[in-house]
Amino acid sequence: MIRKHLAGFVASALALAVSAQAFAGTVTTDGADLVIKTKGGLEVGTTDKQFSFKVGGRLQADYSTFDGFYTKDGDAADAAYFRRAFLEIGGVAYGDWAYQINYDFSHNAGSEEDGYFDEASIAYNGFAPVQIKMGRFDPEFGLEKATSSKWVTAQERNAAYDLASWSNSSENGLGVQISGSAMDSLYGSAGVFAKDANDEDGESVKQVNLRGVFAPLHEAGNVLHFGVNYAQRGLDDTEVDGRIRSRLGMRGVSTNGGNDAGDNGNRLLLGGADAPAGAYDDDSAWAFEAAWAMGPFSIQGEYIKRDLQADSDAFEDVEGDGYYAQVAYTLTGEARGYKLGKFDSIKPADKSIGAWEVFYRYDSLSVEDSTVGIDPQDDVEGKVHNVGVNWYANDAVKLSGVYVKSTVDNQENGNGDDDGDGFVVRAQYVF
Repeated sequence: MIRKHLAGFVASALALAVSAQAFAGTVTTDGADLVIKTKGGLEVGTTDKQFSFKVGGRLQADYSTFDGFYTKDGDAADAAYFRRAFLEIGGVAYGDWAYQINYDFSHNAGSEEDGYFDEASIAYNGFAPVQIKMGRFDPEFGLEKATSSKWVTAQERNAAYDLASWSNSSENGLGVQISGSAMDSLYGSAGVFAKDANDEDGESVKQVNLRGVFAPLHEAGNVLHFGVNYAQRGLDDTEVDGRIRSRLGMRGVSTNGGNDAGDNGNRLLLGGADAPAGAYDDDSAWAFEAAWAMGPFSIQGEYIKRDLQADSDAFEDVEGDGYYAQVAYTLTGEARGYKLGKFDSIKPADKSIGAWEVFYRYDSLSVEDSTVGIDPQDDVEGKVHNVGVNWYANDAVKLSGVYVKSTVDNQENGNGDDDGDGFVVRAQYVF
């Protein structure tokens, strides 16, 4: 049913786009005059800015090849898949209300049961600069997560996020978030979310997220950014997959939708367990973030710590921490865009050559859990080197390539490998 309604919505939007291109003349309305924009998608709005409607989207087509620890037998495997194929519909109604619907045709967001939505939200902006947002959307946790997937530097976000993947994922839940800014340099948000998982009484898992940012410098090419994040959820009497696993930067090992390495794909198990109700209690995560940018150069990093408390003698407390550090430089001189609390796109100054960016990122994560690992006395650790290049051909097209090198301590695949190599290329189009 969702797909039928969505198909009708898309057809109507396309019909409007075609009619706007096919006919010339005067457009009349029974209210305010209309403004039709076609740069970066199709947008129709009233001149008094009380109503607007925009159709956009993003397409990310990936190909990856990898071996060693990334496969169970150590042999080379590959994957070709759509990482994201979003149709994005958003706008404003009655001035103060905003809406956003992002549907993922690649099925890497959402689920079959609840629809493949990356976001479906309504926001009230009548208390500007404070916003109240309701619906399905990712909780705020981390600088790199706050940055749109269209404009993150590497194809995949850092592996340290895998320590607490629930902290910044909607996981088919609904939430309410209040966010706002002050003095042009402060930003904060607080959200409460109800996730699909239920306890023995049918109570959904409740999650709380907090984020605060201080950015005394907050312009493109002149950024100084600091932030702190906290997320907590209660797992009392809840059946939960408490395994902490990581793809170590190689999505092709296992995708939610599209081609992957299949049964031969190998993900690192760092700790935790797929546990019955009563195994775990409180689950919390902290993160600290920092960034600095000057002209075409930028550096950023985050530190994450997670504490999963056991509620049964049959299970143990699980503690983990991780971080990443990234440096990037635009060879053609453009600065990374920045909006308070997050980085934005790079706009090529010369459309004939585009903008060229090179980067390096180091990810590290470690988990203490004596029930997991070759030697139960040692922590399981994963480390990832990412070296890549991005070509922003224009404002809509971005081509990327990254070499990924991972090493693992206290775990190995079926072939005895504890390191792996991979290469990923992506073609991206946004509108």
